[in-house]
Amino acid sequence: MKALVYTDTKEMTYRDEPSPNQREGDVILQVQAAAICGSDMHAYHGHDERRVPPLILGHEVCGTVLDGKHAGKRMVINPLMTCGVCLDCQTGRSNLCVDRELIGMYLQGAFAEQVAIEERNLLEIPEDMNPISASVTEPTATALHAIALVERIAYRPLSEMRCLVLGGGAIGLLAALILKAKGCTHIDIAETNALRRESINAQHCGDAYDPIANKPPHSEQYDVVLDCVGSGITRKTSCEAVRAGGIISHVGLQDSNDGFDSRRVTLQEVTFLGNYCYTTADMKASIDMLYQNRLGDLSWIDVRPMSAGGEAFSDLHHGRVAAAKIVLQPDHLM
Repeated sequence: MKALVYTDTKEMTYRDEPSPNQREGDVILQVQAAAICGSDMHAYHGHDERRVPPLILGHEVCGTVLDGKHAGKRMVINPLMTCGVCLDCQTGRSNLCVDRELIGMYLQGAFAEQVAIEERNLLEIPEDMNPISASVTEPTATALHAIALVERIAYRPLSEMRCLVLGGGAIGLLAALILKAKGCTHIDIAETNALRRESINAQHCGDAYDPIANKPPHSEQYDVVLDCVGSGITRKTSCEAVRAGGIISHVGLQDSNDGFDSRRVTLQEVTFLGNYCYTTADMKASIDMLYQNRLGDLSWIDVRPMSAGGEAFSDLHHGRVAAAKIVLQPDHLM
């Protein structure tokens, strides 16, 4: 089969690869669309010691099941494979399972014509759902999970709150779109890429600004700050921008540098939330939101053939693309 393989730092090679290796309980999915995640870019930059080349990356995927009890059905993959028997798994927090695995990390990922996955990690989608929309279920679930945790402790409805989203990539933009869908009308979005800022503003889900040139427009007035970058700089910005009694939701995983102001968080009773991935419930809710077009027409997604994946990674690296998300499709589907 053809696959896009991470072969070295900042090097992606489109080449022939063996068919997926099925473990017990696995089925094969014929890939229809697979999206590039920020964690794939992290690997591309050589910053993830868990992803060792040569490796097929990719875990945001939609396709048709070829074998097993769901053969012939179009499905989305929940790429987070968990044990299913630990306390966290059995209490609805499978994202915290200590034995979790993710395709595209140690196991072969989805930037290929086919990918293997445990049958229990398949989620059915409506038969007429656009595979491009379905392929962004996983990042949508990540953003939705973060917002759900905020809603669980928020003192007022989100529709009454002023929100700041740091990072206008896929997670940040999807977070803004979800906030808008929930009735939030005061949303600012920090994004350093001018092309991406223009694309974000075209979605009318908030006001994008350049955080290099400007501070947040309403510093110390945000009820909720969603840090979708997770760097020392954005943690510092979060602590400065949030109002007393507000909430910081830390979603991104760029680095573990300083930036967290524990003194201000303590003195002003700011709640700091860590977020990791999503649950199956988040995935199912995201499929429903995307299918109902509650997050808009997703025209900001850039779709390219798998064979052009190397250029797509390079364009993302150099900031040459306005799209917050690039989705790759096997060449025969383009």
